Amino acid sequence: MKNPINSNNKPDHENVSSTEINSTRNLTKRKRDISVQDIKSNTRIPKSTRSISVLQPKLKKMKRRIKLNIPTTTTIMNNTAYKYYRQPIYLKRSPMILIHMLTNIINYNFKKKEEQIFLCHRLDLLDKHYYLQVHQQLWQSYLDIGIEKHRWPNQLYAMTKTNDFQICQKYLDNHINTIKKEIDTCLIQLNNQAQSYPVTTLSLDQLDHYLKEFVDCQRKYLSTRNNKQLQKFIDNFHENELFQTISTYRLNSIDQDQYINRLMSIRENQSTIYEDLLMLEMRVLCKFLPKNFDQLEEFIAPMIYSPLNNDQKMIEVRNKRYKTIQEAKRICLNVFLNSYEVQLQEYDQQYENEFLQLESHLLNNININGLCVYQQIQQHMNYQTNKLKRQVSMKIRSLRGILVKNRRRSSSAKNTIGVWPEPYIDLITNVFNRYEWNYLSFGSSCIRINQSAIRPRHQQEIAIQKDHKSIYDKVGHHLNEHYFVPMTATILKQYSNQLLHDLNRSYFSPLSYNDQTLALKQAKKVVSIQRKIKKHHLILRVTDKGYNFYIGTEKEFDKKAQNFFHDTNAFIELKENPFNKIQDNVIHLLNQIRAKNFIFQLQCNKMMPNRIKCQLAHLYFNPKTHKDGIPVRPIENTIHAPTTNISNYLDEIIRPIFDKECQNTTIIDGSSLIQAL
Repeated sequence: MKNPINSNNKPDHENVSSTEINSTRNLTKRKRDISVQDIKSNTRIPKSTRSISVLQPKLKKMKRRIKLNIPTTTTIMNNTAYKYYRQPIYLKRSPMILIHMLTNIINYNFKKKEEQIFLCHRLDLLDKHYYLQVHQQLWQSYLDIGIEKHRWPNQLYAMTKTNDFQICQKYLDNHINTIKKEIDTCLIQLNNQAQSYPVTTLSLDQLDHYLKEFVDCQRKYLSTRNNKQLQKFIDNFHENELFQTISTYRLNSIDQDQYINRLMSIRENQSTIYEDLLMLEMRVLCKFLPKNFDQLEEFIAPMIYSPLNNDQKMIEVRNKRYKTIQEAKRICLNVFLNSYEVQLQEYDQQYENEFLQLESHLLNNININGLCVYQQIQQHMNYQTNKLKRQVSMKIRSLRGILVKNRRRSSSAKNTIGVWPEPYIDLITNVFNRYEWNYLSFGSSCIRINQSAIRPRHQQEIAIQKDHKSIYDKVGHHLNEHYFVPMTATILKQYSNQLLHDLNRSYFSPLSYNDQTLALKQAKKVVSIQRKIKKHHLILRVTDKGYNFYIGTEKEFDKKAQNFFHDTNAFIELKENPFNKIQDNVIHLLNQIRAKNFIFQLQCNKMMPNRIKCQLAHLYFNPKTHKDGIPVRPIENTIHAPTTNISNYLDEIIRPIFDKECQNTTIIDGSSLIQAL
């Protein structure tokens, strides 16, 4: 075997060049060699093979990254044949990510390169076809409504740069015909591609069915957006019709235009207040409060004292300051919100008073149908009010991105205390980054979205079987016990098959791009948080009388638990695990009672503990962050104890007797209270 570098008398630069050539030729071989990066990183290369074997570090096995190079025909077709098509975000992702998602949905592993290329091209063409169909339906609806109402949407007037009805109709016909030609081109390409279908174990119809479902999930927002545009066009048409109808009335006793102007003035002033309210709420949501809120930190609780050589005291002082400032800002925020609500209510009252005056004048007018005119004016004002609301919502939506960017650029905003709930951190320094901290701020009630959708296929199948068995057993036992339906009935078999079908559809239905991305991000955050908790020996607990988390060290939390044991003397720490002994005693006593015929076998089965699910009753603590020193609250967990089934069965027997005898002095539930009243 030859040495990777010969120790001859050639110059060093020749050795380097020869090594570079050898390393590039033998990339696929497992022969150990000096890589180009190692040569470039070391300025001096050892000239003896012995020194090489000693000094050369072991090469790490690099993970191979599979890259799928898709031909550029799709991009060319986007620029030439498809004038009105816009490629979505999910198709701009890596092809391997899309193939992995589709593999999980279809339950077929696309290993061959030609299969993967065919799949990506097929998905791209089906997406084009879907987009063009939805686009055609929108403009066809515009054409049908426009011919019926003899009016076109404002978007079409802007595209044609004229208000002539015939010119707009001709332009719209040409536009629809162009889209139809693109759809025909797409269908031809789909048929041509189907001739070279490389998969043999999966039919093309099945593949198209899964791909169409996937495209529909990714592009469902197009139908929602088009429906909103059509509804907006219809509302604008009705609004113009109403305004023209109202303008034809000539009332002698009142000036209707003056009333409408006053009503519009009230709504416009109210929309200004409404915009300020939404802006403040958006600032709270984006964690970027106005400057007058941040100024409270300077004079409410300035940080003028910091204990020396006492970390726990310093943490306590810092948290008290944080809580004081946060409560002060929350009070100010409530004052602002209440003032906005009062102003909105005042404008609503003015609006109602104006309408009452208008109604009285119209109903007293005998020349016209006052009630009909009043309803038309009211409907017209409702359209105008909704229009103002949409304008305010669009403005706030556009300002949200600006607020987020300004907060990221501002160094002071990241260090200010906000009004939003956050975990109680009993540490000197926060070990979590911004994204992890924001996720922890959601509290214990936050449920991570689409947890099962991002799991591997075999894990999803296991979860489906567990859910199916749990639901089917509960339904079957309930029908058998109360309605005497046998477990072998045909209807239960049909229910089982339908339940399994629904669970498969629920678990394996594709996710949209945004949901998939958000689910992956949340999963990564959770894993990162768990690793940091394990690495730094931290404790994560739900606070007592609160919905936020407590984060502290294991050592400090153990001290709090020991202080509780020392102060109360109510519990004794066991030196050995008595679980097996307790469980055996419970089972033995139940069998003895059954052997003496004191209970029936059915009662014995209900009270018998489950050896798989049983756990030892244990004690855990929740911190009381609202008290000084953060004491702990003891909580006994006996849900899966060996005696739980006995207590549950006794509760079923004794509870009705207690409710019957004490119904005059005890409120059982809400329905019993209503019946008593």
